[in-house]
Order: sequence, then C-alpha cells, then structure tokens
Amino acid sequence: MSLLDRYIVRTVLGAVVLVMVVLLILGGLFVFISQQGDIGVGHYTVADALRYTLLNLPQQVYQLLPITALIGSLIGFGQLARGSELTVIRATGMSVARLAGTALIAAALLIAFEAAVGEFVAPQLQEAANQQKAFSQFNSVGFGGGAGAWVRDGDLILNVARQSSSRQFVGMQVFELSPRHTLVSIGHAASATAAGQRRWLLGGYTQSSFVDGKVTTSPPGQKVLQSNVTAGFLGLAVQDPEQLTLRALWELIGYFHANSLDARQYLFAFWSKIARTAAIAFSVLLAIPFVLGSMRSAGAGTRTAVGLVIGIGFFLLQRLIESGTIVFNLDPVILAWLPTVLLATVTLLLLARAR
Repeated sequence: MSLLDRYIVRTVLGAVVLVMVVLLILGGLFVFISQQGDIGVGHYTVADALRYTLLNLPQQVYQLLPITALIGSLIGFGQLARGSELTVIRATGMSVARLAGTALIAAALLIAFEAAVGEFVAPQLQEAANQQKAFSQFNSVGFGGGAGAWVRDGDLILNVARQSSSRQFVGMQVFELSPRHTLVSIGHAASATAAGQRRWLLGGYTQSSFVDGKVTTSPPGQKVLQSNVTAGFLGLAVQDPEQLTLRALWELIGYFHANSLDARQYLFAFWSKIARTAAIAFSVLLAIPFVLGSMRSAGAGTRTAVGLVIGIGFFLLQRLIESGTIVFNLDPVILAWLPTVLLATVTLLLLARAR
C-alpha cells in the first residue's frame, strides 16, 4: 500500500471514527433515558442504569457501523474534494477504479472490526448488561452460562433456554419441589407460551415424577402451568436472535431443524448479520460517485444529511423485511440479502458513471 493509499484510508477512517463517537453519544443518551422508568424497581439505581448503557454501547457500534461508514466516507472524501486534494490525486493518474480499490482497503478494516465486535464483544457485554439489570431488579434469578435463565417461583424452578418471540420461549424445564425441598418431578416443554393470568401453555411437555421410590413418566402432551413468572421478566434473561453470535445462531438453526421447528427468525438473523457486514464495503464505495459528482463542493452538513437519509432508509428496509419474513412466510435468506443487494446495485451503477 502506497503512501497516498494510506493517507486516503486514514482520512476516511478518521471521519468514520468521528461520526461514530457522535452517534454513540446520542445513542447512549437515548438508552439511558429509556432506563429511567426501571430505576427504583428492586435495587436498580441510576448507577446501574449508567452501567447498563455503557455495556450496550458495543452493540450500538455493531448496529450503526454500516450507517457510520457511509456518513464518515462521505465526510472523509468530501474533505479531500473541498481541499482540492482529490483533484490533485486524480491528476496524478489515479482512476476511479484505483480510488475504489483504496476505499475497499478502508472498508476491509471496518468489516474486520465489525466482525470482531459482533462475535467477541457486543453479545457478551449485552448479556452481562441484561444479567446485571435482572440481578438488580429481581432477587430469585440466576444465570448459568449457555444454560439460559434460571428462575425460582415458590416450589417451582424454571429453566428457559432461548426466547423465540416476546411471549414464547424454547426449551423450558420445570422442577417441582416438595415443602421439604425434595424433588417431586422434572418436566420438559419444547415450547412455552405466556397466556396471561399467571399461566403458561407448555407444548410437547413430558414429565417424570418421583413417588414412593419409583419414577413415573408421562407421554408428550400439553400442560397449563400456573406461575407468577412473566414473559417480560424472562425476556430480561433470554437474548433475542439479534443479540446472538453467528456461531450461536447456527447452532440454534440446527436445533430447530432437527426438531422440525420454525427457524425462519434465526435464519434471517444469521444471514442478515452477514449481509449487514458486507454492506459496509458498498457504504464506503457509495461515497466516491457522490464526491466526484454534484456533491463535490457540498459542505459536511449536506453530506451528513444525505448519508443519514440513505442509512436510515437501509435500516428501515431491513426492519420491514424482517417483519415480512415472519408474517408472510417468505424466504429469510433472500430477504436478508435484499437491502445489501439493492445498496450494491445502486453503488456499482453510480461508480460506473463516475468520472
């Protein structure tokens, strides 16, 4: 990589970092404000809300990086254009293709950073934030690594593996104790749905009872479980697909397929994470035709506004497609890639016309 390439990459990355800092300040403020209603519940204090906000910042970095890369690239290349540096660079014989290749170097670094944060930093810290919040608000909750959430409700001990929707959970185990704290029965439900009125509908439920030194097993069926534990409370402890790593999502997809369960939500989350990371490359490239065209002399505010409009449109399209995947029974893999493919098509068409 030449000295000129390093200068362009450094300018773009510097602008991306600056934009990310600004967006993180705003995003962190919104998260902290959203926690005000929970302050005072149990032992949840202002300091706990601040800690929760800080632990969620890496997840915001992961979610915002495609938008940040677009805005930062527009500002970075715009600085080069306004200072006539881009004109000098083009006068040395650097073609649009060569400039795009240099931009891809910056994009590759951002993609590597995004992948590292998404797999090794953000999920773990967000899980720690949820655990810290649950511990502060509720006394009888425990977490066992990859074993999901453990909750005690009187003589019942519930263990939930994963959350599949706001009111439905996968893999609930029910341990019933006697007044003398001896184990009376162990039950396992393939699915558990909160039905209101302190009731849970358990599907695919099997139970082993321990009576008079004998073990009695019931065949799979449905069961109505009376419990004070709510779906909202368990939601604090069980992560949704957006908060899981690619490895965890792949394992869950295999589990769902092996048990003939609906895995569309997890399939969409898996491929959406990959597509969103790949979109960073096209976000950076999209800045080039803009600064070589009508926005050559535009100010930083104009470029930021354009980047926000495109980035928010990309984000909203992705959320809309996610809803369509679940509601209309559409192919999650194709739809997960649709926003990125549209962005790539627009970027390549504009690059082909850039001079």
